[in-house]
Amino acid sequence: MNMEAKRVMSGTFGELWLDGELLAESYKFQAKETFNRESIKMAGRLRDGKKLMSIEGTGSLGLHKVSSRMAVAIGRQTQQGNDPRFTIISKLADPDAWGAERIAIYGVAFDDVTLADWEVGAVGKTEHPFSFEGYELLDSVEV
Repeated sequence: MNMEAKRVMSGTFGELWLDGELLAESYKFQAKETFNRESIKMAGRLRDGKKLMSIEGTGSLGLHKVSSRMAVAIGRQTQQGNDPRFTIISKLADPDAWGAERIAIYGVAFDDVTLADWEVGAVGKTEHPFSFEGYELLDSVEV
């Protein structure tokens, strides 16, 4: 297969939904899993093997500051003693790519809530780190 530069997916065509609501103000998103492994010593070998012991899902989303959306969605719940969980769906559909990718992230728990963060002469943005419990690849791009 010959790769063409135009086939590289651009984040310009990314979309993000939080519990079914489009986050038009999103400008970046990342979700990943970290594999936690334990070293296993084995007889006759100088190099340890590695055993997968757990998986941790983490991520972050970046939003242009246009509303109090996250303070309302997270802050009000936690103030009442609740630990809110969300579903995020990410879609990347560059028209020059060989297809679109959609992934659902389940059991999203935000690590903090930004109540105020601004600077004179700067465009307002907020970062929202989170952990998650699972995911499902809804659409994939396979070449």
